[in-house]
Amino acid sequence: LYHGKENGKCHSTERLGVCKLLMRNCSRILSIYASDTSGVCSMLYELGGMTVVHDASGCNSTYSTHDEPRWYRQESMIYISALTEQDAILGNDEKFVADVTETALTLNPAFIALCGSPMPYMTGTDFDALGREITDRTGMKVFALHTNGMNSYLRGGAEALRCIVEHFADPVCPKTAKPSLNILGCTPLDFSLNGQVQSIRKFLEENGFEVLSVMAMDCTLEEIRKSPGAWCNLVVSSSGLDAARFMEKQFHIPYVCGVPIGKEFSGKILEALRKGETAFPCTACRSASGGKKKDSGVIHEPIYASSLGCALSLEGGIPVRVLSLLETEKELLVPGDNLIPYETDCLEIFGDLAELAADEMYFPIVPAGIRFIPLPHEAYSGRCYRKKIRNIIANNFNIKEFTIC
Repeated sequence: LYHGKENGKCHSTERLGVCKLLMRNCSRILSIYASDTSGVCSMLYELGGMTVVHDASGCNSTYSTHDEPRWYRQESMIYISALTEQDAILGNDEKFVADVTETALTLNPAFIALCGSPMPYMTGTDFDALGREITDRTGMKVFALHTNGMNSYLRGGAEALRCIVEHFADPVCPKTAKPSLNILGCTPLDFSLNGQVQSIRKFLEENGFEVLSVMAMDCTLEEIRKSPGAWCNLVVSSSGLDAARFMEKQFHIPYVCGVPIGKEFSGKILEALRKGETAFPCTACRSASGGKKKDSGVIHEPIYASSLGCALSLEGGIPVRVLSLLETEKELLVPGDNLIPYETDCLEIFGDLAELAADEMYFPIVPAGIRFIPLPHEAYSGRCYRKKIRNIIANNFNIKEFTIC
């Protein structure tokens, strides 16, 4: 702040520059995506383990009431450690270890997952060491997941799923006689409880594939144990990419990235699965816009958004730009797509579009004259627009809902 000062005062232009830099990182209107801790809890929800978030008392309600629709119909062992200010400052890790140990010995979970929040991150809590201590006391499998509440749900979900596959998938499981696959990256944060996951599974089974597991909705650890017997993996969200890469390296199982949306793009996914090679049809089948004005834009989870773009490109010849405010792999982008780090960048990028499909929480910053198409995303707006989320899987896709009439 004092660089270039004269007579003990900052130049007004420098003060203005610093303020602009700081404000650029702030969101005045837009919401934020579910955090990495929510990604962990969501991915592990149905697998019979105990997930412990090291955070202050009451913070579980944010996850349970906004990010997790299964909370009201299906039990899961998800707990908050009730971290106090005194324990955080003084580093009283023994209380955390003792509480987790006592609870685990009472409930006997299939595994224990430890994940952090901003406060233990700031105080340098060593979750790997805590995990080893709890393993010594309980004899159970403990995953120390390196979340801090400052990244998106995709990163937490990805780390959690990879840990589950590493620890539970059976490397000597024989391949199935019938063409089979696993579906990786399913949680209600991207695929709400409105039949989308069931539609993906039904589409694959109707086209000759045996689905061994859906990681991790309507899934068990036993199904994950048998998952190396699959011929191929279908990755439907970025949360499944790390696990897919691990399974390709360890079990020689190729993977295909894409969500079957629309008849034509769903056919492209089937072609890629039958070839048995790693492929990204979610980008290969999408028309590159080159960043031209008056394109269509889509904001959602990167693989989902890119797959929707493919469906629009193949069935309507529409160049689609994927606009992402999330961590996005390079393989999921084509020329003209935009990674948007700040809210202020949205205004400039949105101004180049003819229409935008996005969660309704983006609507207040969409410039006048641009057709806005609601595309609710549970990881972004939580339960606010849950009832409006549509199932557009396979033949349920209607291109008229996403194009200018």
